[in-house]
Amino acid sequence: MGDSSFLRHLLLSLLVVLLSISAARSLFGRLMIPDPPDRPRIKRSPDLPLRFNHDGTFKILQVADMHYARGIGTRCRDVTPSEFAHCSDLNTTRFLRRMIESEKPDFIAFTGDNIFGSSTTDAAESMFAAFGPAMEARIPWAAILGNHDQESTMSREELMSFISLMDYSVSQVNPPLTSIDGFGNYDVRVNGAFGSDSVNSSVLGLYFLDSGDRSTVEGVRGYGWIKESQLAWLRGASEALQNVKLNNEWNTPYKCEVPALTFFHIPIPEVRQLWFKEIVGQFQEAVACTSFDSGVLRTLVSMGDVKAVLLGHDHLNDFCGEMDGIWFCYGGGFGYHAYGRAGWHRRARVVNIELKRGAKTWLGVQRIRTWKRLDDANLTKFDEQVLWDVAAG
Repeated sequence: MGDSSFLRHLLLSLLVVLLSISAARSLFGRLMIPDPPDRPRIKRSPDLPLRFNHDGTFKILQVADMHYARGIGTRCRDVTPSEFAHCSDLNTTRFLRRMIESEKPDFIAFTGDNIFGSSTTDAAESMFAAFGPAMEARIPWAAILGNHDQESTMSREELMSFISLMDYSVSQVNPPLTSIDGFGNYDVRVNGAFGSDSVNSSVLGLYFLDSGDRSTVEGVRGYGWIKESQLAWLRGASEALQNVKLNNEWNTPYKCEVPALTFFHIPIPEVRQLWFKEIVGQFQEAVACTSFDSGVLRTLVSMGDVKAVLLGHDHLNDFCGEMDGIWFCYGGGFGYHAYGRAGWHRRARVVNIELKRGAKTWLGVQRIRTWKRLDDANLTKFDEQVLWDVAAG
């Protein structure tokens, strides 16, 4: 890394720390909690590496499109008249806390449009409030950006730097020492359970990609897309993950591939084709994405390890559909300041990954399941399905 690049990174990190202190003081003051000390404190980090539980499971909560803004001062969109008077961003916070308490996830993936930039004058404060329940619960979490996050007081690079420094976040700005488009391209690995032969080996990969915000193709303004530099990095990350499998020292004849999940905000053009296929869930609005085919689907298929892609962006779509052996699943609209449909409950997606039980130890991943929950009185669980099973190939 050159001197100028290193200095720029150092100054940006210092700026993010100062913004963190300022936002924390402001937010804690509003919550009537004593101010934190004036001196910067060390980030609270989760126990790493992430790993499966003793029961052989690892559960991910996907939170798509919170559109958080100014807390109690931000009104809800597209709710019933009886709900509107007392509805605000705090409904989003309450929903997230209910999901954490009910599902007890091991990891939370925030898949973009975490804040609604044009509705807030302080991006840092909005992010503290949006991600607050995850930090309070001390759950490892990661975030990527959507197309609205940067519309307030911070650039996309500043946002990802800020997010990477928040408590219990495993997010990264970008892979170190790489030249890559966007901000928020990184991977996270999950090891086997304690006491298993894979305790020191990665048995699941999580890939996060920045799908951009806005772009112009042949003079037509539209949404962004994942660039070739990102796909080149992704192919390398996949190869490195599979090398873990090839080079591991599991004392068992059971060998399996290391499956992966991918997270990005804006869908790819091929998702439109799922209108003509069998899906699980609801396809209620047009897929809003670029018309440019950057080769994402071809790359994912050629890699072979990605079993599902978790998307955001189109709030009224909550379906899963399969293309070329890969499931593409929307999270469904989570936030109350995001557009929706009156009477159509906000919702969240859960992904549960299960290990194969051997004679004496947990082995590799056996199955990946998903379901959704509504923000209703019972947190209704529905649309449960299997995304991948090693026995099915």
